[in-house]
Amino acid sequence: MATDVISESGGKSDFWQGVRLSMPVVVASAPFAVLFGALAVDNGFSVLEAFLMSALVYGGASQMVGIQLFGQHVAPWLIVLSIFAVNFRHVLYSAGIGRRIAHWPVIQQALGYFILTDPQFAVAEARAASGQTVGFAWYLGLGLPVYLFWVIESALGAVFGKLIPDTHVLGIDFLLPIYFLGLVMGFRKRPLWLPVVIASACASIIAYKTVGSPWHVSIGAIAGVLLAVILPPHHSGVETRP
Repeated sequence: MATDVISESGGKSDFWQGVRLSMPVVVASAPFAVLFGALAVDNGFSVLEAFLMSALVYGGASQMVGIQLFGQHVAPWLIVLSIFAVNFRHVLYSAGIGRRIAHWPVIQQALGYFILTDPQFAVAEARAASGQTVGFAWYLGLGLPVYLFWVIESALGAVFGKLIPDTHVLGIDFLLPIYFLGLVMGFRKRPLWLPVVIASACASIIAYKTVGSPWHVSIGAIAGVLLAVILPPHHSGVETRP
């Protein structure tokens, strides 16, 4: 079905446009994917298990939490609950992106939700806000390379983890935060942008200092959503775009 859509007039062009947009994410996430594979093996995973976790869970931070808890031999229900808490923001992403992809067939929607990540949501939402349609070919081109490289690089990290230098020493770990900052700034003309960003940042910092990482990610997201629900859009002085 994906092949049929990509083969339609303009579909290939849209697909490769999405691929080009995915490259910064591929580069920025590479150190973290490799690091996950190395940490997974250090915590008792086999190379195959590390590969399968990236391929099936595909959760980034939640995968890091999972392998740490597996290494401590905690109860399975606590591991599931912890991963759900870290990934709770994806429930919010899915609710937001659902209106953009509601015209897709069900199977395509299911695939779209599976490869949905933070940058995938932000870029797709920005495209929709500019008046363009979020088509399946474009969306697949944006998300598929990130997924494939994440899985492959996780496996490479698991195989060659002992040879990998500390990414903090190399300074590579700053790439992903800088990329996300750019995505956030892209929404600065949205209603309530600044108050939501401030609320999310403050809640996230407080949670990081008190609860710890990676819980601060979901707590910060929830704080921003709650503020957006409480305050009407017209308080920002910016008209809401359709």
